[in-house]
Amino acid sequence: MTRLRSLWDQGQPTLNGWCSIGNPFVAEIMAAQGFDSLTVDMQHGALDYTDLLPMLQAMRASGATLLARVPWLDPAHVMKALDAGADGVVCPMVNTAEDAARFVSYMRYPPQGVRSFGPTRAVFAHGPDYATQANTRLLAFAMIETAEALANLDAIVATPGLDGIYVGPADLTQSVSQGNLPFGMDRQEPEMIAAIRRIAEACTARGIIAALHCGTPDYAQRAIGWGFRMTTVGGDSRFLAAGAAAAVAGFRKLTGQAGDGASSGY
Repeated sequence: MTRLRSLWDQGQPTLNGWCSIGNPFVAEIMAAQGFDSLTVDMQHGALDYTDLLPMLQAMRASGATLLARVPWLDPAHVMKALDAGADGVVCPMVNTAEDAARFVSYMRYPPQGVRSFGPTRAVFAHGPDYATQANTRLLAFAMIETAEALANLDAIVATPGLDGIYVGPADLTQSVSQGNLPFGMDRQEPEMIAAIRRIAEACTARGIIAALHCGTPDYAQRAIGWGFRMTTVGGDSRFLAAGAAAAVAGFRKLTGQAGDGASSGY
């Protein structure tokens, strides 16, 4: 059983870390910080499959549940990430129940799905009985991040074999507002809070996991109160930028030097 499933069974919310820098040492540092799970971002992260596999290797000893966000709803991406040893997949832009069903089918071996057999690293990472346990062990998270997906929410969460919904608040806001609201996490607009809470409620009603990408621990705590059982609070690139910016700002202040300012990153 993965760490996430164990904590959820105990009724505990879980904390996810985000890895978008394609480097095993950075991944190892992230994994040493105590996150319950970590997600390697193959969609927007500065990395590809050749980075994913050694990052999973570097994080294995932490005991955290290791996920991968694939670039798109594509069987090759999903199956390759699983064969590399990922404990689950986060799939972007799932807009319909048909999309969700296709995604789940890529995650499961026959007869539950169409996944091709060849767990090159997974069998070494998870044991010789990997094939018999994979269908029930692996986590399938579909991302809801468009107005179309929100309209199809009830049908999507009813998809057999889907373990959870991962909310991408930036894209969801852009789509729902038709570009009238800025990109960003930790939404404060009443209409966006209502949409986000509706997703959590739909997941709870179906007995699946609701997950949300957050920018701060305060917002994550708020989301847990809405029914989200997994929250992401920041990631490697933002932590690096924020730590470096704080050190530079502290130095400039103490020495009376003016700084040029810095970006905290995404």
